[in-house]
Amino acid sequence: MTSVVLNGVTALSHLGVIRAEGPDAASFLHGQLTQDFALLDAAEARLAALCTAKGRAIASFIGIRPQPDRILLVCSRDILAATLKRLSMYVLRAKAKLGDASDEFVLYGLAGTALAANDVDPASLPRRSIAVGDAHAVTLYPSDGVPRALWIAPAGSSTPEGPALDPALWQWSEVRSGIVTLSSRVVEAFVPQMINYESVGGVNFKKGCYPGQEVVARSQFRGTLKRRTYLVQASDEIAAGQEVFAAGDPEQPVGLVAQAAPAPGGGWAGLISIQIAAIEAGGLHARAADGPSLTVEPLPYALLEDI
Repeated sequence: MTSVVLNGVTALSHLGVIRAEGPDAASFLHGQLTQDFALLDAAEARLAALCTAKGRAIASFIGIRPQPDRILLVCSRDILAATLKRLSMYVLRAKAKLGDASDEFVLYGLAGTALAANDVDPASLPRRSIAVGDAHAVTLYPSDGVPRALWIAPAGSSTPEGPALDPALWQWSEVRSGIVTLSSRVVEAFVPQMINYESVGGVNFKKGCYPGQEVVARSQFRGTLKRRTYLVQASDEIAAGQEVFAAGDPEQPVGLVAQAAPAPGGGWAGLISIQIAAIEAGGLHARAADGPSLTVEPLPYALLEDI
């Protein structure tokens, strides 16, 4: 059923683009984000987070480097302005210029047969950046086995080939992929590992320093990580930023909804960052101890052990 309904092309108006350009653009971002941008080439994409000094993620990005002196960062539009302001504070003497380039690009989500229809190999590994004319297609983690891609093209470009896809289905596929995209409701709520970023290529532990790096590294290597993100089904509507409670304890939340979307067959799908012990105990509810019940499902990827 999933491969039938999740097929086509949809505009992603909820996303925006930050452009970094100049001789130091890559080295500047390398020193600010959780992933390696110094070695990023035109055929790759990066998942990365921007953190506070305390290691809390302020924003998440998919980044590509279409030209040696230009990097594009795709993030949630509702946090773009604040994220751009914060990054700009640290440019200082770096030969890099940052700006909101959202109006200069159109963003689409491609699913199923739409990839091949637009010259994107559906068998490509996640986070390949594929040039298609003036556009770039970034392959994403699949959703229930259905291949997906992010399409980044200059404003005014024609819509990619493929049937129209309901935007709600795309949002559902984002949740089902298991990869959290941070939005305004969960800014500073998580250390990157709490949303599994070290397991899905969002953290590079071998690169140099960046804001919050010591906290992120300490969480990884000292065994202090007690929260992970899990995929759930909900009996009723849930939303990012809502607390998660264990049955029998209405006072103390054990987690937080990181992302959610309505499921095509009814109910809701969610990604919750939660205490590992609470997952093992079961009996989870969103909003309150008697709120929508949550059923945990297997993640579509393996969680890495400490490295």
